[in-house]
Amino acid sequence: MLNRVIQQFRLQLQSTNEVEDSHSSTVYKCTLSNGENVFLKIPYTKLKYQRELEAYEILKGRVSIPEMLDYWSGDEECPGAFLLSELKGKPLTLEASPTIAFQIGALQAEMHTIRPPAGRVLTGIKNEFKNWSAFVENQFYSFAEDVRDILDARLYNQAIKKFEKMKGQLPSPDGPSFVHMDFRPANIIVDGHKVSGIIDFESVRFGSTEMDFTKLYRDFLRYDPNLYNAYREGYKSIRPLIDLEMVLPFYRFTDAFNSIGWCKRRSIEKNALFLEENIASLKSFLL
Repeated sequence: MLNRVIQQFRLQLQSTNEVEDSHSSTVYKCTLSNGENVFLKIPYTKLKYQRELEAYEILKGRVSIPEMLDYWSGDEECPGAFLLSELKGKPLTLEASPTIAFQIGALQAEMHTIRPPAGRVLTGIKNEFKNWSAFVENQFYSFAEDVRDILDARLYNQAIKKFEKMKGQLPSPDGPSFVHMDFRPANIIVDGHKVSGIIDFESVRFGSTEMDFTKLYRDFLRYDPNLYNAYREGYKSIRPLIDLEMVLPFYRFTDAFNSIGWCKRRSIEKNALFLEENIASLKSFLL
């Protein structure tokens, strides 16, 4: 399939290397014959392709993202593919400064200011905001079918009861906003003292901002109060920030639970460490 996509885009390449840590697409970093780097992205499904295509159209000129150089709508065997420019830099790490954290907050806030486009019908990106509670519930119980096979019955039933209790304590949703749904360090590119932009949009929705803070907090913000505070200030420089202390416990809990189900679907063997981490997190929330 890679060769077919390369032929489709008529690329002359020096080298091709598959990118790690891409969970919903196959991504290759390619060096062209002129030495320029580009990325080939092949989503796993047609829906993910359509979401990504619409996201690039909506975000262009409004949020820092790669340039879409070309795209192919695919055929019976390939769901589609994208040819993307390179954002200079590397994925975010814990070594980042508070200055970077401030920029990340501002960048995410800029994304959250984007509302559903008036008068345009989207076939990939759904607006879940009006039924946000049902969307969160459907996600949880969809993964619950997989989680049931991994957790012991006592722990599983505890998790179900806690979800129902915490769900009823949530504030009114904040939106409708463009939410990334996978806003984590691997999808935030940093070049020195500057954030280059965001990548990967195959999971995006229009919905409540409250879900979009979870993975960044889990993998980055919770380790250093200085980063957390700088991030909050950056976000608030663009738009008001919801009460994270009120919503993060619920979404961190559901993220751990759903991630257990995700590991079951995507191979327990390949994701053994991630599975162990999330079972430990879930137990800590239930104790």
